[in-house]
Amino acid sequence: MDQNQTSAVLEDLARRVTVLEAQQAVRTLQHQYGYYLDKCLYQEVVDLFAEDGNVYFCGGLYKGKEGVHRLYVGRFRKRFTADLNGPVFGFLLDHPQHQDVVTVSEDGLSARGRFRSMMQAGVHEQARDTYPGTASMEQWFEGGLYENEYVNDHGTWKIKTLNYRAFWHGEYSSGWSRTEPRDFRPTATYPEDPFGPDEIVDGGFDFFPNTEVFPFHYPHPVTGREVRSEDDAAAQSA
Repeated sequence: MDQNQTSAVLEDLARRVTVLEAQQAVRTLQHQYGYYLDKCLYQEVVDLFAEDGNVYFCGGLYKGKEGVHRLYVGRFRKRFTADLNGPVFGFLLDHPQHQDVVTVSEDGLSARGRFRSMMQAGVHEQARDTYPGTASMEQWFEGGLYENEYVNDHGTWKIKTLNYRAFWHGEYSSGWSRTEPRDFRPTATYPEDPFGPDEIVDGGFDFFPNTEVFPFHYPHPVTGREVRSEDDAAAQSA
């Protein structure tokens, strides 16, 4: 192997290492997000975002660090823990992050990731009389997907865009097949709603029994084609 070939091999190995390190960093970042959310550590969640980070959540777009703070610290923290940054007795809110697919850009400075979460949540019977929050169900499951963007900010990976789509809810007593579909879409933006989004976005937020495909950020790994449903209407209610 001559010097040019050796240099090409070393360059290719360095690129592969960069991609692998980035993939691992993004996976770790998203898993850390889930762990903080489990324990209602909402300020720590906000700190994971880039300064120009955004969140798409249930039909709303929350722009920049201020919008991200408004959602997690304003809306969620006040609703679930009465503005306490941390867990409260008897409230379960697990957000496991799994089935991840992470795609790193050519320069290794940005990435996209698809993750699944199946949330388990509820208020224990010992805490019903003292729980300070406003959970709308006694105990429930939620299934959803993330299609996120990440950025390497001077060596530190951060969330650039968090795009979460909840697909189904299931009250524990009745299961997902008998739980009435819920609608969490916002009806007003900030500042009319002090904890509302900066924009309301249309489409694709209906719960099970609707079963539309949440678009993949990556092409099919064998065919190279974009993956889409043959008939989106077939997955939607008549």
